[in-house]
Parts: sequence; structure tokens; C-alpha cells
Amino acid sequence: MKLLSKLSLFVLVAIVIGPSTGIKFDKCSLAKALLDQGFEKAELRNWVCLVQNESGMDTTKTNKNRNGSTDWGLFQINDWYWCDSPDSSKAGTNDCKVKCSALLTDDIKAASTCAKKIYKRHGYRAWYGWLNKCEGKSLPDLSKCKL
Repeated sequence: MKLLSKLSLFVLVAIVIGPSTGIKFDKCSLAKALLDQGFEKAELRNWVCLVQNESGMDTTKTNKNRNGSTDWGLFQINDWYWCDSPDSSKAGTNDCKVKCSALLTDDIKAASTCAKKIYKRHGYRAWYGWLNKCEGKSLPDLSKCKL
């Protein structure tokens, strides 16, 4: 009976807490999270702009592209190149050595590590959201954020 009670309690807690649902950041909480992940303070305005325009600052965002690939998470990381898609027909290069689903969690470490790798290789120009909405434009004001 004791084991059944513990199991029932576990199931109840799992139902109440539920699975991780991700995070929808505001620009200040995103800037702080990016700093915590080792992004340079001088580049935060570009990164915040990029994330605003790629995912709406939502860690659970996915986008199916016309070419059949999918972009995943906060940085909209593409599964043909950077992550391992659950769809085995899309065997890409997985240059970040990460499952795409790991890019959708409220722990942004995997997504940040991969985004920095993409940036190191291609700069901000790897992201259309940055190219179309941030490059040469007014970047988000983070002066009121306590960074």
C-alpha cells in the first residue's frame, strides 16, 4: 500500500506540474538570460533583435519551411544543418550535435551554444530575421534593463 501511495503522489505531482512548457521572454529577461549564457554584453541588442524577429522570444517556437526543413526554438535553428530532427527522413549534418527537441526547452543552454556556433561560422547573416529587421535598423533599447 505504501508503494501505491507514493506512486499515486508521483503521478499527481506530474499532472499538476506537467511537462516543461518553455519560456516566452521579454527583452530584459532575454538579455539577462543571454548574458548568463556567455553572450557579449556589447552584442546583446543585436541578439535580442534577432530573437524577437525569429521566434518572438518563445523557446517553443517551430517553423516549417517551404523546402521541408524546420526551424527550432528561440534562435530558429534549422534541422538540415544544425540539429538532429525527430523526422528520420531529414537526416541533416547536425553540426551542433544536439537533438532539435533540446532547442525547445526552457533551458536555453543547448540553443545558445548552437547559436554561438552558427554566429562564429556565418555571423548574424545566417538569420533572415536579423537581416530583414535588424541590420542597419534601430535595435532594441536595453537601457532600462538591469544588466
